[in-house]
Amino acid sequence: MVTPLTIYITENAAKHVRDFTGRKESEDVSLRVAVKGGGCSGLTYDLEVDAEPLETDRVIEENGITIMIDKKSYIFLAGTTLDYSGGLNGKGFVFHNPNAKTTCG
Repeated sequence: MVTPLTIYITENAAKHVRDFTGRKESEDVSLRVAVKGGGCSGLTYDLEVDAEPLETDRVIEENGITIMIDKKSYIFLAGTTLDYSGGLNGKGFVFHNPNAKTTCG
């Protein structure tokens, strides 16, 4: 199976990004998504609200959210879906990454 060359954000995750930032649906929200060294599997995901993309960023717009990813992180994140879980294991953003070989328990 070929991994799609984009990153997705579910409607549920987009809603929670807006809730956390205090922005209304009509207002722009930009979210920087990256991977950094560390964590139990060697990489951790990083999310932060950011105003402007850098010249070298890959920019994707989905469900009213502008996602900005640096080129290095994009290699690891292509095909990933960002979701939000409010389940029994805790609340928070969840990355469903088809490129990840292992995950933390």
